[in-house]
Amino acid sequence: MSGHGSLSEKEINTSPICQESYVCEGSGDAAFECDECKSLQCVQCEKQLHSREGMQNHKRVKIDPGHVPYCDSCKRGKEGTVNGHRNRSVVRCQNCKVNLCHQCRKSTHNGGNKKKHQLTTYPTTKPADSVVDEADVQKAKHLEEVCSFLLVDANEEMQITDEGVFVKKLNCKPDKLIKVVSIFGNTGEGKSHTLNHTFFMGREVFKTSPTQESCTVGVWAAFDPIHKVVVIDTEGLLGNSLNQGQRTRLLLKVLAISDLIIYRTHADRLHDDLFKFLGDASDAYLKHFTKELKATTSRCGLDVPLSTLGPAVVIFHETVHTKLLGSDNLSESVDRLLLERFRKLGRFPEAFSSIKYRGTRTCSPPTDFGGLQRILEQLLDSNATRSPRSPVVIFKALQALSERFNGEITDDLIAHNCFFPDEYFTCSCLCLSCSSGCKNSMNHLGEGLCHEAKHRCRYSPQHDNRVYTCKACYEDGKEVVVIPKTSASSDSPWLGLARYAWSGYVIECPNCGVIYRSRQYWFGNQDPVDTVVRTEIQHIWPGVDGFLKDNSNAAQRLLDGVNFMAQSVSELSVKPAKAVTSWLTDQIAPAYWKPNSLILTCLKCQEVFQDNDTKHHCRACGEGFCDACSSKATPVPERGWGPAPVRVCDACYETNVRLDIEDEEGGNLARKVGEAVSNTLGAVVTAIDIPLGLVKDAARPAYWVPDQDILACHNCHRDFTAKLSKHHCRACGQGVCDECSPERRPVPSRGWDHPVRVCVNCNQKPGDL
Repeated sequence: MSGHGSLSEKEINTSPICQESYVCEGSGDAAFECDECKSLQCVQCEKQLHSREGMQNHKRVKIDPGHVPYCDSCKRGKEGTVNGHRNRSVVRCQNCKVNLCHQCRKSTHNGGNKKKHQLTTYPTTKPADSVVDEADVQKAKHLEEVCSFLLVDANEEMQITDEGVFVKKLNCKPDKLIKVVSIFGNTGEGKSHTLNHTFFMGREVFKTSPTQESCTVGVWAAFDPIHKVVVIDTEGLLGNSLNQGQRTRLLLKVLAISDLIIYRTHADRLHDDLFKFLGDASDAYLKHFTKELKATTSRCGLDVPLSTLGPAVVIFHETVHTKLLGSDNLSESVDRLLLERFRKLGRFPEAFSSIKYRGTRTCSPPTDFGGLQRILEQLLDSNATRSPRSPVVIFKALQALSERFNGEITDDLIAHNCFFPDEYFTCSCLCLSCSSGCKNSMNHLGEGLCHEAKHRCRYSPQHDNRVYTCKACYEDGKEVVVIPKTSASSDSPWLGLARYAWSGYVIECPNCGVIYRSRQYWFGNQDPVDTVVRTEIQHIWPGVDGFLKDNSNAAQRLLDGVNFMAQSVSELSVKPAKAVTSWLTDQIAPAYWKPNSLILTCLKCQEVFQDNDTKHHCRACGEGFCDACSSKATPVPERGWGPAPVRVCDACYETNVRLDIEDEEGGNLARKVGEAVSNTLGAVVTAIDIPLGLVKDAARPAYWVPDQDILACHNCHRDFTAKLSKHHCRACGQGVCDECSPERRPVPSRGWDHPVRVCVNCNQKPGDL
């Protein structure tokens, strides 16, 4: 049986494998050589074989790097032995796949076709066999139960649900203080093999494969109980795979939770990709991860603060034909040579606590990992920058980074000149007006942070992304945002709507009151920007309402008013049309008009008004008359009614009254609209008898959820029925039941200046809605 693996096309392999095939079926790396069994054995086969009766006392030799096996030819019989002992091999035939001592080589490969076989020379034979160290046996036993598990898949999805499962998979105590070591490098560089030999005595804890396909997909983890570290194996760079952007971003998450990282390279010369990767990782770590690690410490209440200083880096460089870095000039510092390479590429690895170089030249396999082991142990023993922490802290840190930085990365965002572009970690939202990207981290809205862009925005008529601030307040050192709306907060619903119909929209400042009406004068109305407000252009993001919105609730306020009038009419036991007309007239009447409730008889003829009689106001004097005593019409411009003839009483018509009285806050303007409403109020009253559901969709504000889409209460999730009515919260627009919306609050951001229905969730929000 051969004591070595197969020969690849480009590499001569002399790494010994198990010759027993008892447990591993001949695939495990040899860890022991038993003199009495006369075979090489892996850790698992050695344990099973020597647990048998009569075999416990066999002497076993631990295979170290550079170990020379016995001759495969002379061990088969007495003829090849010398003084009762088998010879050590001096060469390995790569064609026959056997190890040969000097005598067997002469007898079998000195003539014929075998003379042309490729022979690989072993290092100088050790003078004497050494018995397995008891400490090494104990280490091997500790590592027997160690196995790796998938921590994060290639789509950046955590495969471990919580910290309890994570601790169980590691097979360690939850309060044990540990560190994290991870490995990076290009695909096919032997990262998994390096971890197996550096931490696990050659056991295949992390899967290796001789095939072209990558054997490590995603992030795998295992716990080394000897060094008390979580060892993480990552997917190789430059591999042909889908979701390349997400897989690259995943590497930086692993780097952020690591105390020590190994960059493994098998190139004869250090490539620029190594320095670009580490430099870009440093920049991205400082820019995006430092702040998040601090927030995670505070948010999760961790006892051990997560260091904002990055991990230490060890560049493990294995060469075959070239000298190691710095070997040409021993007086020159290797660290300085590394920094010089970074500088030439415009990269500055400031995030890392240190960068060390460890090289090994492998003229003949196996690779010597002793130097790497020593520097790793030295760095792990130091707590100067990072202290050990519990596995719960490690898991929560990785979980927080996974929740913050996730989502698909499109091909057009994958940069070819940078390993970790900002787009991998920043919010993907674009301004609808100027297409600028948000500069905040991913998922920042969950922390209450609004979108923010690097550049100023431009105005878009489609989105109307202007913001008005009161100019008077600004000059007084305050910045107060004002929003155009249909009515002032002091106006009653009907009066406000009437004034809106005639005098246009209102701009009201909380400090200065109403500062602008768009149609306040008959002519010459100025733009508010030129008079009372300052304008700023702000970014508008997907899902965010426009700034100068009219709140789109005028029609719904009308319906609310109709509901109110219907209730009032039903309480009054009079004919609806007259009661509603009287109520509306008093609401929007100019200040000089006599209220309807005080007009009991015609001022001229003294006829008593009945319920069905119509009361008329003289536009000049404001008193109440019957139709016969106010049938004349004449212009009354001094009252603000313009040049058109309007109703006046006979006395005012005859004396051609011209009162030089200024318009009292434009109240008569609202009355003009009221007359139009009054003339058609019969239709309005008729609408009271029509089910409001027929017109609700037409009156529904844009932010309200349509009635047909509301099947259950948004808060308590009870299904709506004929007995359980649905209502809309005026703040969020969701459909809720009456029990979940008992409170009434003004919602000025939506144009509801008077108390209106709000759901319990919105009612709990602090400040103005």
